[in-house]
Amino acid sequence: MVWLALAAAVAGELDPRGGQFIGFARFSSFTPSTGELPGEKALTSPEIAARIHWDELVASWNVEMPDGAYLKVEARALYPQRATKYYTMGLYSGNPSRHPRQSVRNQADADGDVATDTLILKEPCGRLQVRVTLGGDDRRAAVLKFLGLCLTDSKATPAALPPNRAAWGKTIPVPERSQMAYSNGVVLCSPATISMIMSFWSRMLNRPELDVDVPEIAKAVYDPVWQGTGNWPFNTAYAGSYPGMRAYVTRFTDIAELEDWIARDLPVGLSVCLNRLRGRKGPPSGHLVVCVGFTKDGDLLINDPGTRQNVRKVVPRKNVLSAWAYSKNAVYLIYPENVAPPEDRFGHWDSPAPR
Repeated sequence: MVWLALAAAVAGELDPRGGQFIGFARFSSFTPSTGELPGEKALTSPEIAARIHWDELVASWNVEMPDGAYLKVEARALYPQRATKYYTMGLYSGNPSRHPRQSVRNQADADGDVATDTLILKEPCGRLQVRVTLGGDDRRAAVLKFLGLCLTDSKATPAALPPNRAAWGKTIPVPERSQMAYSNGVVLCSPATISMIMSFWSRMLNRPELDVDVPEIAKAVYDPVWQGTGNWPFNTAYAGSYPGMRAYVTRFTDIAELEDWIARDLPVGLSVCLNRLRGRKGPPSGHLVVCVGFTKDGDLLINDPGTRQNVRKVVPRKNVLSAWAYSKNAVYLIYPENVAPPEDRFGHWDSPAPR
């Protein structure tokens, strides 16, 4: 786990390649305080020194969330002479009919804005602070299991990495599911992606409760402000709400990092542009797919839920590179807490031990 002081201490030990992931599974270093409303508890991090000068942040969380509980996740940038305001990264709850489960609009100011689930700064920054507020009207309180922060330097242009050919010729048996099989299916790519990865782990772990159909996930992750089911942290929050599961959003900087995960038999959700993925011209078109393997020549095996039949497709490597760049290589990482991820060469995902 990357702890706060460590972020600065290892600055010279890793090449961040324009990205950094900071994960917390313990919160003893956070300062507790009372929230604005009765019964609320706020947890505020110390200052976090990043390894990069970042201008984009995506926060994700895994919470045991009883019916009447809720949380608010906020983040602010810390410049040498001043701090920005706290931006709201998301409101989440156990029951959206009782408390909001939504993104927050109209946060723009002179420092930046939140685009649904991504804080975008006008000027890069080297430090930050986060605050999580937990509340509820039930006797059972929410339990924060994990908080992830994905930081990106959007101007970075890291060099390509050598491919990890250990992933070539490998296929992970992730079940195929088409979003088009459901009512309003054209907008259900993200919950379909979550459903496929969770069903894979359902089979691997012999846990039937993880095999959840697409409409149930869509209902749970719907963001009424964005008016859709594609809010990245809401999708991973759903997967990570199950006992023993970890799920979060981060960004890789090269397809070789994706190969690292496939080589370890760990499927990965990719946020891509559908038009670019299919090698056609057209406007940007956000889409979610699951990478389940590579051909022996290094092209990708993709479970693409946006098709009615033959969800499993071979996609040319160059198409994926172009399509994935649309989201700055954003991924959904979903796996059991007791499964060690691949070696994190650049600090781009959660690690079981300090880096």
